Amino acid sequence: MACMKLGSKADAFQRQGQAWFCTTGLPSDVIVEVGEMSFHLHKFPLLSRSGVLERLIAETSDNGEEGCVIHLSNIPGGSKTFELVAKFCYGVKLELTSSNVVFLRCAAEHLEMTEEYGDDNLIAQTELFLNQVVLRSWKDSLKALQTCEDVLPQADDLHIVRRCIESLATKASSDPNLFGWPMMEHSRPMQSPGGSVLWNGISTGARPRNLKSDWWYEDISLLCLPLYKRLLSVMESRGINQEIISGSLTSYAKRYLPGLNRRQIVSESNNRLAPVAMGAALSEEEQKLLLEEIDQLLPMQKGITSTKFLFGMLRTAMILRASSSCISNLERRIGMQLDQATLEDLLMPNLSHSMETLYNVECVQRILEHFLAMDQATGGASPFCVDDDQLMGSPSLTPITMVAKLIDGYLAEVAPDINLKLPKFLSLAEGVPDYARPLDDGLYRAIDIYLKAHPWLTDSEKEQLCRLMDCQKLSLEACTHAAQNERLPLRVVVQVLFFEQLQLRTSIAGCFLVSENLDGSRQLRSGFAGSNEGGGWNAAVRENQVLKVGMDSMRMRVSELEKECTNMKQEIEKLGKGKTGRTWGNVSKKFGFKVKSQMCSAEEGSVSNQHKDKNLKVEKVRKHKHLIKDE
Repeated sequence: MACMKLGSKADAFQRQGQAWFCTTGLPSDVIVEVGEMSFHLHKFPLLSRSGVLERLIAETSDNGEEGCVIHLSNIPGGSKTFELVAKFCYGVKLELTSSNVVFLRCAAEHLEMTEEYGDDNLIAQTELFLNQVVLRSWKDSLKALQTCEDVLPQADDLHIVRRCIESLATKASSDPNLFGWPMMEHSRPMQSPGGSVLWNGISTGARPRNLKSDWWYEDISLLCLPLYKRLLSVMESRGINQEIISGSLTSYAKRYLPGLNRRQIVSESNNRLAPVAMGAALSEEEQKLLLEEIDQLLPMQKGITSTKFLFGMLRTAMILRASSSCISNLERRIGMQLDQATLEDLLMPNLSHSMETLYNVECVQRILEHFLAMDQATGGASPFCVDDDQLMGSPSLTPITMVAKLIDGYLAEVAPDINLKLPKFLSLAEGVPDYARPLDDGLYRAIDIYLKAHPWLTDSEKEQLCRLMDCQKLSLEACTHAAQNERLPLRVVVQVLFFEQLQLRTSIAGCFLVSENLDGSRQLRSGFAGSNEGGGWNAAVRENQVLKVGMDSMRMRVSELEKECTNMKQEIEKLGKGKTGRTWGNVSKKFGFKVKSQMCSAEEGSVSNQHKDKNLKVEKVRKHKHLIKDE
């Protein structure tokens, strides 16, 4: 910390209890009382430097009082600052530092210590030190601004606060290398061959650190909230990036709101920046006011503030019972970037007095509504702009598809809660548009977990729950599981079996189409490649074997499904108990099918015939290869 030495005389001041004495050999002729402290001094050194003390001493002498006693109750900085002022008046050695210069400058102004009462008086000396030393250093400017908190009105009148803030704002938006020593963590000084930092050619033993854009976050978080807000305002006016402003607010909030650090392990040894500006830990009321202030200061643009931090703010706001406008504003901020959230973020405990559910499902639903409103306003994905790749589960998902996957995962997490009512589950699941889900596997998993945790649901409620998912959007794995799921209603199981059969038939047809294309391309290549096709023939044989195994397995699965379908048909016919006119087609219509019953009882020989055709094609390729060798 930089300093400036004043005075040349030895220290002649001694303290005895609540009194200071100047031991110069002459008896004291004036007593100055500052708060509970008394200073036994001499008139001449004081009145020769201060206009206020000169007038007070003159007034006391004119009243004819025996003892000259002066009361200074409003001096900035109190008795500690007046002690330094008295030493300055006596010419005793003292040091101006960034920790005391603001108090001395305000006290000098209060006591009218101008050049009229002596050259190089205290006002001139403190102004010189402020301008030439303090305001040129980041650390000294920050320390001086911190001390302004105790004498804020006087420091504002003397423009000390404004000058310190402008100095800090300029340095925060500039290269810290310009500020020099002793900001070790923010500069790149010369290094010795061993890697330690050099200062005037001497190894300091310190290791240089990499410069980051957030190097000043923790430093300014030492400021009280009013000064911190003023500093941020000046930084914004100087064009500092909004992401940097948001990062600083995040750092400030984490320092004074313990609820934001519940998952963060803080090292006990890292006490370099202890929160001295605000002293002890804030009360809950102070934390609530601080949280609401930070919410107002955060930028509203999407993606600038971390989603995890916003969820932490929302969780803390609920714990501290913040205002409804603050909670609503945080929910709106999260809704704007819900696609960046994780499942862990959504699992917020329910803190309401009713405690109906374990997690706050209503809050998540409000956040989802904000996201959907924003997505529609910005022209997000719709049923008419989702392409085929997205429907097939392409990795490049749209934001609304990511949110749909997130909500399905959340539903699966909250489904085991026996207190979660069906209307709440349905409302949240229906909040996601149908086109946002390329597959309904996640939704099916959530429904299955809910059915398992709520076995008392009626058949109509189960039907209502299962209507959430589209059986045509289930994968083969999900269809296989659903076909054997005893918790699902019978109608849903029949639909799943039907669409699973359709998927298998489509897959088999696709395999044949790919096989024909491969055969045609190999025949074309064989005409041009000549004798170099020996390796190609071996590859073709291997591919045909792989296709054969795949088609055999599909054929067996289709046969199994057709048997299951036939057994189910027989069971349904038994339920009819002799009612004539009810055919499998009527049952299909009852279950919502618009496809003829022959899809369930397709000819088993179709797959085997196609397999025979495939073997004939392979035999033709072999004969063609032999003809080429004979030629």
